[in-house]
Amino acid sequence: MANYGYVLFYSLVGGVFSLIGGILLLSHKKVASALGKYATPFAGGGLLAAVFLDLLKDGLEQSSADTVLLATLIGIITFFIAEGFLSWFHHHHSDEDEKSDSTVPLIIVGDTIHNAMDGVAIAAAFLISVPTGIVTTLAVAAHEIPQEIGDFGLLLSRGMSRRKVLLVNVVSALATTIAALVTFALGSANKIPVGVLLGLSAGFLLYIATSDIIPTIHQHRDKYGHNPFDLQALLLILGAVTVGVSIQLAHHFIP
Repeated sequence: MANYGYVLFYSLVGGVFSLIGGILLLSHKKVASALGKYATPFAGGGLLAAVFLDLLKDGLEQSSADTVLLATLIGIITFFIAEGFLSWFHHHHSDEDEKSDSTVPLIIVGDTIHNAMDGVAIAAAFLISVPTGIVTTLAVAAHEIPQEIGDFGLLLSRGMSRRKVLLVNVVSALATTIAALVTFALGSANKIPVGVLLGLSAGFLLYIATSDIIPTIHQHRDKYGHNPFDLQALLLILGAVTVGVSIQLAHHFIP
């Protein structure tokens, strides 16, 4: 049975550890670029596998199909609205000088909200079992690595110093842990049905995979050719297979 120690440790892994990509960007731009390029499709496959083979499956065991699927839909719409609002605010200021730091707070707030939603997903998974929590954490960390590379790059391009970029992102990453601990506490106290939490989490991760990562793969194809089995497509499949197998192994070997 999962406890606060598990949630604390793995939410830190899902949040702070994911900064490794951004840290690489500060010292090895080519390595970070390659990592982001190849980690993104792999993470997309991993998220899809975590959603359909673990979160939704466990959610349907906790609550009715109507409840879980409605929560999933709400999760997708919530992430869509949040991302849409942040994008609108960003473009609203796009006429200002490119080097202006007017969008810096927006980037930081958007990243923090994103990290908090990751924390909800991790905690909801640990409310089911330790294996589900670990697999979800790995899937979340995989998609956070390339995203953090992008956030680091954006903040650097706005004129923020490397030290400040690192500090801001470490603090922002802690939102994952805070949200995870709060969600786990609410779920443990039965203040929020676990099935609803799993549905919301599935919606968050499904939105990221289908609206962000998969379109990125299509853009890559448009630019470099339309081979249906190019490297990025194969990495997405590999990510799904890897997480799918990990789910089975984790549930078999971890109590």
